[in-house]
This record gives sequence, C-alpha cells and structure tokens, in this order.
Amino acid sequence: MSGRIEHTGSEHQRVRRNFLKRLWQILGIIALAEFLWFILSLLKPSKENHKSRPADTLRVIGSVEEFPAGSVTPDRVNRLYIVREEDGGFLALSLTCPHLGCSVLWNEECRQFDCPCHSSAFDRRGIVLSSPAPRPLDYLPVIIEEGKLKVDLGSITRRKRFESNQLTYAL
Repeated sequence: MSGRIEHTGSEHQRVRRNFLKRLWQILGIIALAEFLWFILSLLKPSKENHKSRPADTLRVIGSVEEFPAGSVTPDRVNRLYIVREEDGGFLALSLTCPHLGCSVLWNEECRQFDCPCHSSAFDRRGIVLSSPAPRPLDYLPVIIEEGKLKVDLGSITRRKRFESNQLTYAL
C-alpha cells in the first residue's frame, strides 16, 4: 500500500451529486426569497399612491416679518430655502440639486446657489446658470395665513423655468 486513498467512480459521483444537490437547494432558497420580496412589494402600499391630507405636509416656517425683502434664508430641517424677492414675493426652493441630489449652498457674495459636488449654479429663483444640472431647482408651494409663512412639503414641483405664479405675496 502506498498510503494513497483511491476514490472509486461511484463515490466521486455521490460526492458530486451531493454538492450539486446542495447548490440547487441554496439557489432555490435565494429564488424563493426574491419572489417573496417581489410579492410583498406589490402588496405594500407605495408612498406615491398615498394621498396625505394637506395638513400633514404643511409646515410653518416662520412669520412673514422674519424674512426681509431680498433675502435668501436656509431651512435645513425642511431641506429648503425661502427666497423673498425685493417686491415682497416668497418662493420656496428645494436645496437638493437636480443633477445628482447634492445639497446646494447659497453664495451671498455671488448671489447664487452653488452645488459643491459638480459646480452647477442657480440664480436666486433656482434657474440654472451653469450645468451639469438638467433643470431648475424644484419649488414648493408657499401659503401665507395670519402672517405665518407655511410651505407644503408634500408638493415638491419639478419645473422647466421660473414663472411669476410661483411667487406668493402676503396680503
């Protein structure tokens, strides 16, 4: 005897068969898990289909007097900027860059929003000054009631341009 263990053909086939059997079991479990995940995602209501009441998404940002004419005020908690035009109109802009989702910063010296990730720039109304941003900053509706400035966080709107009806004025 040489100390070498020789495998017979049938033993090799049995080992191979057991290996393949285990492999197929594992792949079957993975496929079943994927299938169940898919089914559960269909049964779970999506956020897009959920109609929330306006009161659920309406946030009081502050009083009208807190925002001087010509100012741009960040609200990091609600991820937006409040822009008050010189004529008193209010505009709420998302601080999320539409290019890749980075947070834009207000540059007071240049009077523009700058994206630190890829150098997109936007004017005070959120219009693209330099790309790669594909469109203006999203805007959110502003409501003024009893001297309080409120923003509807559930109605973020993509836009192609600035339009005067995006401004809200205190009466």
